[in-house]
Formats: sequence, C-alpha cells, structure tokens
Amino acid sequence: MGKTLYRKVWEAHSAGILPDGRTQLFIDTMYLHEVTSPQAFAMLRELGLPVLHPERLFAVPDHIIPTDDQTEPYADPRAATMLNELRRNCRDNNIRLFDLPSGQQGIVHMVGPELGISQPGMTIVCGDSHTATHGAVGAVAMGIGTTQVRDVLATQTLAMSPLKVRAVRVEGTLKPGVTAKDVALHIIHRLGADGGLGYAYEFGGSVIRDMEMDGRLTVCNLAIEGAARCGYINPDEKTFEYLKGRPYAPKGADWDAAVARWKAVASDADAEYDDIVTIDAADIEPTVTWGISPDMGIGINGTIPAPEEAADDETRKARAAALEYMKLQAGQPIKGLPVDVVFIGSCTNGRISDFRAVAPLLKGRHVAEGIRALAVPGSQMTARQCEEEGIADTFRAAGFEWRLPGCSMCLAMNPDRLVGDQVCASTSNRNFKGRQGSPTGRTLLMSPVMAAAAAVTGRVSDAREVFPSIVSNS
Repeated sequence: MGKTLYRKVWEAHSAGILPDGRTQLFIDTMYLHEVTSPQAFAMLRELGLPVLHPERLFAVPDHIIPTDDQTEPYADPRAATMLNELRRNCRDNNIRLFDLPSGQQGIVHMVGPELGISQPGMTIVCGDSHTATHGAVGAVAMGIGTTQVRDVLATQTLAMSPLKVRAVRVEGTLKPGVTAKDVALHIIHRLGADGGLGYAYEFGGSVIRDMEMDGRLTVCNLAIEGAARCGYINPDEKTFEYLKGRPYAPKGADWDAAVARWKAVASDADAEYDDIVTIDAADIEPTVTWGISPDMGIGINGTIPAPEEAADDETRKARAAALEYMKLQAGQPIKGLPVDVVFIGSCTNGRISDFRAVAPLLKGRHVAEGIRALAVPGSQMTARQCEEEGIADTFRAAGFEWRLPGCSMCLAMNPDRLVGDQVCASTSNRNFKGRQGSPTGRTLLMSPVMAAAAAVTGRVSDAREVFPSIVSNS
C-alpha cells in the first residue's frame, strides 16, 4: 500500500523513538505570539537553556492588539506587557518578529501562508489551537501547549505519538451561495465536535480540489473544532501557484526543486487510511450554528433541534444546556433570528477573498439600524489590498466599522467584545460560552456572505435571498 502525506512527513521528521514509545519529531517551523510564548521563554531561562534554532522561529503579535487605535502605550496594561515581553524575547534570542511597524503584522495563521513561510511537507507548530490552518498548503501543522512550546524552543523537536488518518472527501458540486465555511461547518456537524479525537483529517474530493487556497485555509482552520489534531490538503498546482513569488518561498532553481519535492509528498493514489468518510456536496446548505459548540449547526432553512430527538443522553444534555444559554426554543427556525452585532474577520475568514466576496454585495446597501458591524482584515497585507481595491471604502460606505488587523472579536482578548447577551453573527471559529467577551454573549457562526446578509437585514438571513446575484452569477 502507498503512504499518506501524514505518514511521509512523519517518517521524514522522526528523530528517534523515546523510551516511552513516543516519536521525537523534528519541527521545521514554529510560530510564536504574545499570549502563549512568554511562559515558555521564562521556563527556558529557568533551565538555563538557549533557543536552539531561532532561524526556524517566527513571531507576530495578534490576540491582544487593539483594532481601533494601535497607538502605544495601550490602555490595557496587560496587553502592553505581553507585547513588550514578546519583543524582548525575540530581541534576546534573535527571532524574526513581524511587529506592527513591519507592514507584515497580522493574525499568525494568516501571516505564515501569506509570506510563504508555511510550505508543503513541513512540520509546523504554534501555541494556538488553530495552527491546523497551515495544513492547507500540505503541511502537518498542530497547535501545542506552552510546555511543548518550551520543548521546541530548546530542542526543535516535539515528543508525540502518531495520529490515525481519516480521509474526509467532499464530492460533487456545491450549490450557489455555499462556501468553504459552510463545508467546514457541515463536516463538523456530520462527524461531531469530538469525532476527530486521535486523528489527522486529510481533506479531499472534487470540492476540495476545486476550492481556491483561501477556502482551503478556512477548511483546515476549523479541523480542530472537530477535534482533529491537524487537518491538511494534498499540495497541487493551486498550492504551488499560491506560494510562488511570496517573500519566503524558494526562488529560481530552488523553486523547481521545491515543487518536485512538494509533489512527491502528496498522498499516494493507493494510500491506506484508518477511516474514509465521503460527503455529498449536494447535502451542504449555507450553515449557521445555533448552540455553544461548532458542531451545533443547521442549514439556513432548518429548525433548532429538540434535546429529546438526540440519540444519546450526553447529546440531549448538551442540547438542553445550549438552548438555555442561547435563549432559544426547540423547533424554532434559525432564519429570522435577530442579531445585534456582525463580525467579519478572524483567521477563519479575514482573508482578501472573504472581503472580495462581500464588497460587491454591499454596494448600494447599508447596515440595518441598530446593528453594530465590524470588518477586520486578518493582516496588514490584506488590509493594504482592501484599501488599494476600494474594498475598505465599500465597507465603510455600507456602515461597517473598518478596523486595523488583529484577532478582534474572535476571542475578546482585546477591546472588541460583546456586551450583555448580545447576539453576534460571526465569521470566526468558536461559539463557546463567553467566547466573544461577555459571559452571556451569544455567537452564531456563519460565512462572510451570510454575515453580510445579517448585517443589512438585522437578522439571520439566507444570503441567496438577500443578494440574488449570488445565485445568478454562479
């Protein structure tokens, strides 16, 4: 039998087997940000150990960065402390930092691919759960804990056991108005929030092959929300075209050699998988989450499920708790639910393609009265593109607050937060209790075009009905 990309990368990066049976896995690249790295550097100093391979480390501040005014010092002293600690650690250890004045700052999982640092066949880690994003270029990318960040700083290796590999194949043709975000939410709903425990997900099938790189990044970003430690897509011509010419991508003769290596790392046609799941694209609708876990999602024309309809007691309890927190009723249509806030951004949907998709829909329209709408590009590079293409002006004219790059309202470690029990139509990745800053705030995950529809109508709406061009132009 042939080998999967995961197995090829694992075997190529194995530095040996530890006494407890785990593999000592060599890590090509580690990304750092200001939230999980300070403790790791402090532990390293306590041990009297140096950073072994600073040239393989890249740092960027993102979680705590304000998106309205980035003038320092910040109003939040904790944010200022974390940022300055990141700067100190990078300076003391000769680590490349994409700081705010660099023009390359942004959310870590956007900066890496945009700069061409993340490449096929790599092992990539970061002290952030959504590191799986980088798997879209054909890398094995995983979020790790702070003590593991320390270990990689000191040894450039990670001790872990290999994962099983599940092929998740999405076949067929997507309906008009169905996006990569809907595909990802559908997969999570289908396989469950814990369905990927112990697995790496290899996303494939005709839908994934036809998907542009930004969409692939979105799908892999959400792999962890289905409990998969990593999610990846085999590199192909779209991958190579995406990476070509980026600052850290190989150049000249090195490029040709790199492409040859990257082609070889893709899963073999006869690769053996631990599990294979096939999903019919025709079953995927524009999807909205209604509960407090990303797997609690339904199509836009669906109704909120009743606890008693669940197949097991655990799911019944989870649904009942979600209904209570979200202040919803079983059997209630999701379409028409009023919202208070709309957020378009995050490492899930803060890319240039997301804003390009929404901007034409907003022309001649305006955010509904009483709705607060935020548009937050995920990186300074994306922000510049939006300004140059007139996208930012379109959002501003429609009544959106056009913000500076950062994680923003995805996780509320910065001033962008919900208030009270506000309902937010969000393009981010998690709808956990209190995720967006208020202990009673309520999050509905959806795609950028669905969020735009919510912004102009003031309620959860079918973007295909609000913006008929989505269907007519497909």
